[in-house]
Amino acid sequence: MALPATRLHVASSARVAAIVTIVAAGGLAGATSAHAQDGVASAPSTPAPAASTQRVEITAPEPSDTDRRRRESVAKTIVGREELDKYGDVSVSDVLKRLPGVNMQGGNPRLRGLGAGYTLILINGEAPPPGFSLDNLSPSQVERIEVTKGPTAEHSTQAVAGTINIILRAATRQRQRELRLGLNYQVRRVVPNINANFSESFGDLSLALPLSAYQWAGGAEPTSDRDVPDALGEPQRVLTSGRNWWRGGGATFGPRLSWKVDATTTIESQSLVQRNEFRSGGVTTAESVLGAAPSSVREDYVTRGHWQMGRSSLQLVRRGSDGARLEAKVGLQRSNNEFRTDGIAHPPAAAAFARLNEGAIDETSRTTSGKYTRPLAEAHTLAAGWDVEQKQRGEVRSTLENGVSQLRGFDGEPFNAKIARQALWLQDEWSISPQWGTYLGLRAERIATTSRGSADTLASTSTVVTPLWHLNYKFDPQGRDLIRASLTRSYRAPELNALMARPSINNNYPLSGPNAAIAPDRVGNPALEPELSTGLDIAFEKYFANGGVMSIGVFGRRISGLVRNATSLETVPWTTVPRWVQRPVNLERASSLGVELELKGRAAELLPAGWGAPAGLSLRGSLAVYRSQVDDIPGPDNRLDGQQPWSLTTGFDHAVAGTPLTWGASLAYTPGYAVQQTTQQLFEGSRARVLDAYLLWTFSREATFRLSAGNIAPLDTTTRTAVDYADELPQLISDRRNNRTSFNASLTLKF
Repeated sequence: MALPATRLHVASSARVAAIVTIVAAGGLAGATSAHAQDGVASAPSTPAPAASTQRVEITAPEPSDTDRRRRESVAKTIVGREELDKYGDVSVSDVLKRLPGVNMQGGNPRLRGLGAGYTLILINGEAPPPGFSLDNLSPSQVERIEVTKGPTAEHSTQAVAGTINIILRAATRQRQRELRLGLNYQVRRVVPNINANFSESFGDLSLALPLSAYQWAGGAEPTSDRDVPDALGEPQRVLTSGRNWWRGGGATFGPRLSWKVDATTTIESQSLVQRNEFRSGGVTTAESVLGAAPSSVREDYVTRGHWQMGRSSLQLVRRGSDGARLEAKVGLQRSNNEFRTDGIAHPPAAAAFARLNEGAIDETSRTTSGKYTRPLAEAHTLAAGWDVEQKQRGEVRSTLENGVSQLRGFDGEPFNAKIARQALWLQDEWSISPQWGTYLGLRAERIATTSRGSADTLASTSTVVTPLWHLNYKFDPQGRDLIRASLTRSYRAPELNALMARPSINNNYPLSGPNAAIAPDRVGNPALEPELSTGLDIAFEKYFANGGVMSIGVFGRRISGLVRNATSLETVPWTTVPRWVQRPVNLERASSLGVELELKGRAAELLPAGWGAPAGLSLRGSLAVYRSQVDDIPGPDNRLDGQQPWSLTTGFDHAVAGTPLTWGASLAYTPGYAVQQTTQQLFEGSRARVLDAYLLWTFSREATFRLSAGNIAPLDTTTRTAVDYADELPQLISDRRNNRTSFNASLTLKF
């Protein structure tokens, strides 16, 4: 009897649907024909039954984060939904602080110990607007986080330290109903948060509607020791203490839509809308222990305002029969920030006076980007694309004391800026052999900034061409052991505020008199040039059979045109008295070197045999050692700003056998360090330690309950800045801020 015909149809890489059609009539006809050929008379046959069709679905498991990491052509850490859900975190910032090689400073993630501006933060491959905070983005709205240590041609190469790309949840064909209710406590009171995700498909149309609403509240009691000259240049030491509070709330809505027009064409729409209302206040008291009384013995302030943004993009994806793929996207983004601070200062033996600081910033950007990918000769995958952005920014600020402007010619005057960015890029992913693979890329990017205000104008243009080369070698066909190497070019463009010559006044010293070198006024520098960096990375990665990974890597960065703040005594247009002024300048060169180690996996796989590791226990840890040097500044602590000597993260997760409980903890630690910022100025930062823990109770696949504690046994944060000029008194400011433990409880329901 002839074999029945079989047809196999592959629907997608993640979900394979095999449709098996058994044609019984065809089989019978084949058998009858065979008998006739053998010379056997055939009897009249009954009509063949109708062909029956059976549908068999075979579901392949989603690749793990480790599998995705292993298959990437560049070094990358991927954090998927499992890790995002593990602790019941309220914000993405809480997730990032546990990742290897990531340090949180001032609420912003930084890679390889480098300071602000060296790490590129992206949301769905695009830069977020000014004022966007990862503290207000819920992990429930994120599909995965990709941390890339070396730049790639597809994204901006303003990534000297690396790139953190936060990819939001997309519309999928899978039905999802998820609700998470949470309570969070830190210092002042309990605040609620709610996250919901609705996902559904209607034929060729898929829809996702993630929504989150949240509140926050906190407080601190900072202290300061200021050993600086008074307004007359005489020695003075003032101790201050304060009580600060802050609270607020907001909502985020991110609808996504996907329409499969036909077998080759898909149209996708992604939007993100967010609005936050905030309010803060406090009181600061000052006491002089040396010299004259302080200019103010008590200050009270209240700040209120809002921040909102909306962004939307429309993308067309078209696939060709030869494996070619075209992606074209247009986007629009708008953000607005308004704030007002009312304060009352109480000078000694004088009447109190009022201070008012208010402002508004509006920014609109329009983007268009595209990518064309095409396989070539089986071993090559070529891709080319463009990235164009037009951004307009309007800003107005004012600072008044008793109704009198403190910056005539600047206060209340509108300031407008236009930023145009164009980029073209090309890359080739080349599978040289089953063991060797390489990635060659080239990106040319141009940024033109023009601005105009009542008292200052700006015109700045920078063009950077960045070649990129990544190389992989697999010791085995499965890529369980491999070596990665890359030689790249990246840069760091000056921010708009660093270019603008608009002054910012230090309120501790009225404009009627001089100020101290340690408390300068600030201005921008329109002549700033981008920092250029040449980077070398080499890493060995070993992947274990059960999903574990071990990695050890070294990296180096050589930076030219390093931007540092320089302070000098100048005659300024905003007052008749010479003032100390700080402005950013380009130095010659700097270098940074480091070693990074990472290990994670199941304890039974990582620990030596005989240690008796309990089942369900997973371990993770990373250690990084950093060294850097600024050539134009004498040592011994002439390191790059914000770069600690080393950092450590470690943690574990334990699914207790026979129970519905999973618990774990995570520790991040960085030591204290000193930075010789200029020949005359030294900065010292204290050690930082963050210990988090959680307990997860799984009632069923549809219901879980989490308890977590963040920053257990916190350390206070202390910073010291010392200035020593030849013709000035030595000056020192020491600030101390207390940190608190936060607690969170959340219930997650899936329908």
